[in-house]
Amino acid sequence: MNFFWLLRMRQWVQHPPSKQRVVLVLIVIGICLALYAVEHWIGWPEALSVQPGGPRMRPFR
Repeated sequence: MNFFWLLRMRQWVQHPPSKQRVVLVLIVIGICLALYAVEHWIGWPEALSVQPGGPRMRPFR
């Protein structure tokens, strides 16, 4: 940890973020965890997967 992060922590302690910002960050983290859980247990749809060597791509030789 460098000095910049210590200054940032000090600023957050002196001026904490608003309740709305904390709720927003928690919602974003919850959405990320939900997407991870769906991908982990259900799987990613094959239609949304990127397949190398599509109609425009030529294989490397």
